[in-house]
Amino acid sequence: MSKIKILPEILSNKIAAGEVVERPASVVKELVENALDANSTRIIIDLEKGGRSLIRVADNGSGMGRDDALLSIERYATSKIYQDQDLLAIKTLGFRGEALPSIAAVSRFSLVTRDVTSGSGTEIVLEGGKIKKVSEVGAPTGTMVTVKQLFFNTPARRKFMKTVNTEMSHVADTVASIALGQPDVQFRLAHNAKTVKSWSATVDPLERVTDVLGRELKKDLHPIEFNRNALSISGWIASPRVTRSTSRGIYFYVNGRIVRDRIIQHALFEGYTQRLVKGQFPLAVVRIEVPFDQVDVNVHPTKNEVRFVQQSKIHAAVKRAVAEALDRVDRPNWAPTQFSASRSAPEEFRIAEEVKSEFRRRKGEGEGEKPEFGLQSNGPGTRRKIAVREDNWNQWATESLPEPATRNLQSATLPRQSPIWEKKKFGDLRVIGQLHHTYIVCEADEDLVLIDQHAAHERILFEQISRRSGSAPPAVQQLLIPETLDLGYREADLLHQMIPDLKTLGLEIEPFGGNTFVIKSVPSLLVGRELKALVREMVEQMAAVGWAPGLEKALEHCRKIMACHGAIRANQPLAVDQLKGLLQQLDECSNPVHCPHGRPTWIRWDLNTIEKLFNRIV
Repeated sequence: MSKIKILPEILSNKIAAGEVVERPASVVKELVENALDANSTRIIIDLEKGGRSLIRVADNGSGMGRDDALLSIERYATSKIYQDQDLLAIKTLGFRGEALPSIAAVSRFSLVTRDVTSGSGTEIVLEGGKIKKVSEVGAPTGTMVTVKQLFFNTPARRKFMKTVNTEMSHVADTVASIALGQPDVQFRLAHNAKTVKSWSATVDPLERVTDVLGRELKKDLHPIEFNRNALSISGWIASPRVTRSTSRGIYFYVNGRIVRDRIIQHALFEGYTQRLVKGQFPLAVVRIEVPFDQVDVNVHPTKNEVRFVQQSKIHAAVKRAVAEALDRVDRPNWAPTQFSASRSAPEEFRIAEEVKSEFRRRKGEGEGEKPEFGLQSNGPGTRRKIAVREDNWNQWATESLPEPATRNLQSATLPRQSPIWEKKKFGDLRVIGQLHHTYIVCEADEDLVLIDQHAAHERILFEQISRRSGSAPPAVQQLLIPETLDLGYREADLLHQMIPDLKTLGLEIEPFGGNTFVIKSVPSLLVGRELKALVREMVEQMAAVGWAPGLEKALEHCRKIMACHGAIRANQPLAVDQLKGLLQQLDECSNPVHCPHGRPTWIRWDLNTIEKLFNRIV
């Protein structure tokens, strides 16, 4: 008897559903993408109980006739590819022919559709993948798909679904990300018969960007642009002063498809080089248009991942587009541009071509070793270094490296950071001044001490906030004009849970309808700070690490964020009296040598080390 058997169609559909349908958000994504492929201009999404009980997606697209409707629920049936070559140049969001039959296999499913040539619509009802009814019905042009009791026949999958609010937050994020990439389409999302969000169609993509990311960001968003050889990059990035603590504010689109891609994300961060500190994430909406045969979207069943034919060129182009946009933000109006408008290729590409020619010349002369070229740049004290790989000529990045003298100073062996000095405190240091308005320069006996003013003040505030929230209520100040804050669905739901605990920290926040909140009072230590950024970072961090009401670890995390936002910043000039006061307050801390995040608050060089660096002693 043969051990190998062909699986029944119902079982194979359930297996396919396991790849395509992870949760209600997966269903919504597939159905909305089908609606967009049908040239819909209005898409309405209704859910009940986070999608557990009901998911309904209705559109005004082209719809289907009876025969096409029946074929659409068959596996591998699609109107979007016909031959092998079509797989190499996919132009639609959906194409695999798995979505509808996979969804129908694990739900109670109905499809109502009509195309413009039909006098009536077609309704198809399935249960667990089996057709129960096919009938003629009255219907407008378009398609409406209803999915009830998702995973009703696969209890193991249903068991792993999260709470209603969690599943609904994933749906809201999914719809928001798709709407962000389709500004000319109207979207409406409702939950339990209440509208969660409605995006009107607009001819201005920036209008949709600010509608999704937040209206208050409009003045901080800057356009990016790159057009060369059928590669087009556009979108908006936020100025470096507007950041998030997670990557949730980063959106990438390739030929209109929302994707996750490490190559593009790395290029984005490279464009922000020297503008963001570790742990900060920019806000960005990056749209990439490439020839369809230059990108493979058939990498994963969910179609969230892509693979580029020329990855390094995409990386270099995104990096350049971001860096040039930020250069324009930073540069005074009278400053010359870094690249001439008439230049035909980026500097990185030009240098790569020079390296390629030199490598070929050397290879022709029999030199087997791969060369490493040091190219002198126009800037003083820097040099460019390009590592060449024979199998990949595209330049990934150009780094600025310090000259040898600077490197020697940086690599000098520093003594172990033992206690600063015996029987003395920070307040006993002799303050010399500030270095770059960031570090307090002090003298201690024969030692030179540098204190990071932000890290030190962050430690001071953290312990002050912790003491006050642990014993007596913190001193608070009512805001004369309360500040309003708009959040996404997931963040808003989380903030609702956090409100009681945040009040114990002196932060009074009240719901203001929908996903909007009002900040009414703050701890006195945070008066004058950017409160919206503070609350947003708290919520985003808690969404990433997990929040449980009353959990001390979560509250400690919030106190760290409050201390960071309230602390003196780098590049902030201070009077000598302020510097001395900061050192005296540092003496009152139980752990004055580290900021709440673990960074050192001070470093020192003893006189012996300094004299060695100056070659006074050997």
